[in-house]
Amino acid sequence: MTARFVYPAALAALSPNEPGRLSARIFGHGSLEVRWYAPRGVDPQTPHTRDEAYVVVSGEGQFRCNGVVSPCRAGDLVFAPAGAEHRFEGFSEDFAAWVLFYGPEGGEAD
Repeated sequence: MTARFVYPAALAALSPNEPGRLSARIFGHGSLEVRWYAPRGVDPQTPHTRDEAYVVVSGEGQFRCNGVVSPCRAGDLVFAPAGAEHRFEGFSEDFAAWVLFYGPEGGEAD
């Protein structure tokens, strides 16, 4: 099998979500899990057990994390610590992001 080092967003966008998941798993290595996330309508996320970072690829909206709402758009990095209530709100129809889960259950220490 040939090693793969580049994962184009255009191909990730064609990947189906895993059954019971809101995103498609694209890559994993050690504790790192990379997924493609493109919610439509409402973002029904619940807190996760690991830290996560998003890289917004297209669109714009707002990110709510522990009650703080911040605008975000393509090119922005967004962070949600493990256990935090978070979701995207008021996002455009073309909103999509890479989401990277990493580290131990319960998140990393500050």
